Amino acid sequence: MATGSAARHYSYMTNLVSPLDERVVAYERMANALSYLGDTWQEWPDLSTAAKAVGLSPSHFQREFTRWAGISPKQYQSALAHAAAGDLLREGASVLDATLEAGLSGPGRLHDLFIAHEGLSPGEAKAGGKGADLVLGRAPTPFGEGAWLMSSRGLVALGFVDENAPERTGFEHQGRNEEQAFADLAARYPDASIRRDDHEAETLARRVFESGEPLPVALYGTPFRRQIWRALLEIPVGAVSTYGALAKASGNPKAARAVGAAVGANPISWFIPCHRALAADGRLHNYHWGVARKRAMLTLERACAA
Repeated sequence: MATGSAARHYSYMTNLVSPLDERVVAYERMANALSYLGDTWQEWPDLSTAAKAVGLSPSHFQREFTRWAGISPKQYQSALAHAAAGDLLREGASVLDATLEAGLSGPGRLHDLFIAHEGLSPGEAKAGGKGADLVLGRAPTPFGEGAWLMSSRGLVALGFVDENAPERTGFEHQGRNEEQAFADLAARYPDASIRRDDHEAETLARRVFESGEPLPVALYGTPFRRQIWRALLEIPVGAVSTYGALAKASGNPKAARAVGAAVGANPISWFIPCHRALAADGRLHNYHWGVARKRAMLTLERACAA
C-alpha cells in the first residue's frame, strides 16, 4: 500500500436512520436472526415465526431488523433467494429451476468508504510500535462493542468485545471479553505508549458508522502482509475468496500458508475484510473475533449487495 495514497477500495453497510447505540445493542439478536433466516429462507417463514425464533414480537422484530440491516426481514429472505438463484443459473440450472419470488430484493444501505493508507514514520514502524503514542478505547459498532486502537494518523486496529462469550472450544474462537480484547490489541504493539480514551474511540466510531466519513488508517505490517491486506480490499462486497486465490492475486501463488497467516494477522477487522477469506472447502472457521460475527458480516453483505 503506497505511502500517502488514497484508494476507493471498500464498500460497507451504514444505516443513517438507526443510531449506532441501538445497532450495537441489537447486534446479538440480529446475529441470531441472520443465522435463523439463513438456515430457513427456503421455507420462507413468516414474520411471526421468525420473530418468535429470536424472542421478539413481530412488530419489534420488523422494526429492529430493518433499522439494523437497512432492509426488512422479507427483503433479506428474498436477497438470499436471489443470490442462491444466481448461483444456480451460473452452474447451469434452468430459469424454471432458479425461479424465486420477485420484486423484494433491495440494495440495502451500502456506502462507499475511502480508506487513506497512511504511511508510518521509520521510528513508528519498528517492531513493537516503538515510539508510537496510541489510544485504546471501547465504542459501539454495528457488530457489537468494538475495541478501537488509534494513533494520530488514523485507526491502527479494530477488534470486538463479547462479555458473555463461551469458553474457547478446540481451535475455534467464540469471542473475547473486554480485558481479553484490549490485551489482544495491546500485545501487538508491546513497545508503544498506550492510553485509554473511550470518548475518542466513540467519536471515531460515530464519524465512520453514522456520518459515513472517510476512515484514515495507519497500518503496521511487513510489505508482504500489507500486500495481502490490499488483496483483501479487492474482494467485492458480498463475495468471498480463498487463501489460495488471495495468494495468486498477490503474486505469490505458492504461499497460501503464509497468506493465511497474513490474513489472520489483519489488525483492522471489518474495514479490511478478512472475514471474506475462507478455507478451500468454504467453511467459516477460525475467525479471530468469533465465527458468529463472521457469519453476520458475510450474510449481511451478501444481502445488501444483491
